[in-house]
Amino acid sequence: MKPVSSALDPVQCWWLLGCGAVALAPLAPHLPFWLSAAAAAALALRAWLIHSHQPAPSRWVLSLTVVPAVVAVVTQYRTLFGQNPGVALLVILLALKQLESGDRRDAFVVVLLCYFLLLSSLFYSQSIPSALGLTAAVTITTAALAAVGDSGQRPARLLRLAGLMLVQAIPLLLILFLLFPRVSGPLWGLPRDAFSAQSGLSDTMSPGSIGSLVLSDAMAFRVRFAGKPPPRNALYWRGPVLTLYDGTTWRAARFRVSQQLPYGQPDSREFAYEVTLEPHNKPWLFALEFPDRIPAGAVIASDYQLLSAGPVVQRMRYDVASRTGGVPGADESWSVLRLATSLPPGNPRAVGLAHTWRRHGESDAAILAEALAFFRRQRFTYTLDPPALGKDAVDEFLFDTRQGFCEHFAGAFVFVMRAAGVPARVVTGYQGGEINPIDGYLEVRQSDAHAWAEVWLAGRGWVRIDPTAQSFPQRIEQNLAAAIPAGDRLPLLMRPDWSWLRGMRQRWDALANGWNQWVLGYTPQRQRDFLAGLGMKSPDWRSMTAALTALCAAVLLVLTGWALHRRHRLDAAQTLWLRAAARLARRGLPRHPWEGCRDYAERVAGDRPEIAASIREIAALYARLRYGRADAGALDDLRSRVAAFRP
Repeated sequence: MKPVSSALDPVQCWWLLGCGAVALAPLAPHLPFWLSAAAAAALALRAWLIHSHQPAPSRWVLSLTVVPAVVAVVTQYRTLFGQNPGVALLVILLALKQLESGDRRDAFVVVLLCYFLLLSSLFYSQSIPSALGLTAAVTITTAALAAVGDSGQRPARLLRLAGLMLVQAIPLLLILFLLFPRVSGPLWGLPRDAFSAQSGLSDTMSPGSIGSLVLSDAMAFRVRFAGKPPPRNALYWRGPVLTLYDGTTWRAARFRVSQQLPYGQPDSREFAYEVTLEPHNKPWLFALEFPDRIPAGAVIASDYQLLSAGPVVQRMRYDVASRTGGVPGADESWSVLRLATSLPPGNPRAVGLAHTWRRHGESDAAILAEALAFFRRQRFTYTLDPPALGKDAVDEFLFDTRQGFCEHFAGAFVFVMRAAGVPARVVTGYQGGEINPIDGYLEVRQSDAHAWAEVWLAGRGWVRIDPTAQSFPQRIEQNLAAAIPAGDRLPLLMRPDWSWLRGMRQRWDALANGWNQWVLGYTPQRQRDFLAGLGMKSPDWRSMTAALTALCAAVLLVLTGWALHRRHRLDAAQTLWLRAAARLARRGLPRHPWEGCRDYAERVAGDRPEIAASIREIAALYARLRYGRADAGALDDLRSRVAAFRP
């Protein structure tokens, strides 16, 4: 028997090169430039070798190349372990394997490496565009695998075959996704280097820090209320609390944390809601002031800030209930109040104004009223482009430029309150948000970042004061665009001339949110809730495994039955052809396994000229029925010719 050659032909080599390119493309932005360039150069060299019919480099040369490549990876990442070094090594192996691929065994290794690299692209992005691109890349890679088996098929036919195989896998994919017992967190959440820091609030604030942040339309978090949401002027999403001030920058102080609320339960209406927080690589969580219970797995600091156990490095969903009417008065430690009245030297005009209030005021509440009246009277300008401030920044803002953003208002207000002897601190977070009419979620973006103040009043505790709202209430009651002067910079989605883009963005955000909630956010609890809704009582891993096995078996039986039905329906011509070949085999002319119908017919015709016409007609009819387009009577014609065939 003639052995089948395992050497790759040029068509198969081009397919392998194509699947290698689509596997490396989504990883290129996340790899060091030198590695992306080296991989691209290796693929280009392979393309030149295929085109010019040149032999592959010696395996000794490729083996020696591995050593400096591994050293370069260690130098880049300082380790060989972890996600990024592992992906880099896979890229190197794929690039070198492309250069040495010469037979089918090498081709299978290349295809498997491509599948692994496509899977690793999920480390960096799991968005809808990434999933669509991954689906296309898997289709091309599967077509390359089919081409390794038979390179004689047209590319369109191979791609259709690969697509059909993936479509057939969809029922099993859905069953595995819905029923396979979930683990807490994403499957690839273990490597800590998988995360790239995202934009968001910091634990420091200086002039311009929030102003630069609000120019971003990036999503901070989404909120779904159980009922009607509170009014916009109550949507203060509390974040880092800044107590320390060095004359330029406000910083967060260290506060003790607990799983118990540091205040009594507020006596106001409760609003229950679910927050889907985007990763920001910081530990703080965001909630309306003030939560009356702590989300699972979170703690609360004595400055009322919600915190997670560690940095939020993946999308996080948690339930909260808040009461927006403030918290009842509570005791505060002497050390905290002392810290909340400390000031660095400087800003003599602001200090003098505060001392005047203290001399005239009979209480801290009266001083607070004087300060609020001062901010209402001043002709401030709310702008994202304020002039630069000097050493005495508070004095220059209050009495000279009178131009600033929320961090200027909040910082100056807290300064003058402290100068008057009233404990005060800066609170940063987000204010407002916009309801997406498509899915009903409240979307809070980086452009909603805000800073306000808290003042300590005996008997009332910490009271929220927003000096921005005193001068520009439209910022709180409407949005940022309503308070910014005409002609100032604005986030793209807030520009009036881009209103059409806002509608498109809302539809896309609703789609992305559904993907995040039901695909990426399909947590163990959501899986149990979904299965319970389908009637599965108390779903656990045993019941889910049993249902998974039964449904997978049912799908496989259906697909097997469908395949057998198609085989029986389509192989009538093959049955007749094999019958004719069997008659020839009994006459000493067996068909070789690798022999096609036309080649076999020509060999038989050479040995038996008297039946040459009959066997050629039978082979031609079979070829048309099996591989081409045949008329309705072709099968009957073949059947009658085989019945009359007597070699």
